[in-house]
Amino acid sequence: MQFLISLHINPAVLDALTDEEKAAIGSGHGAFIAELKESGELITTQALVDPSQAVVVSVVGGQPVVTDGPFLEAKEFLGGFYLVDCENKERAIELAARIPDAAITGLGVEVRQVMFADGQLEA
Repeated sequence: MQFLISLHINPAVLDALTDEEKAAIGSGHGAFIAELKESGELITTQALVDPSQAVVVSVVGGQPVVTDGPFLEAKEFLGGFYLVDCENKERAIELAARIPDAAITGLGVEVRQVMFADGQLEA
């Protein structure tokens, strides 16, 4: 079963952390990635730039319209994700709980099962 573990970032929370705490998050992610690779559960992981560098795409009159906002109104934004392949939701939750962000109040780690991938419905 595939699960998306998404990391939701609150810039105010990150800004309040010490350099040592930020470094611990980075090294924690490095260790987590190594463990997932060793177990064979990691499909991919990506970090995303902050929303100030994003654009919004809509189609008006059959033509794409690209703007630099408005963005979703929220304190948090999607900062990155892990796509994992593990035996069940309980295992995905166990993995998510090992991500450093999960231990920091104000940051979010969400687990969602993949409904379909590459045109194939997931079980």
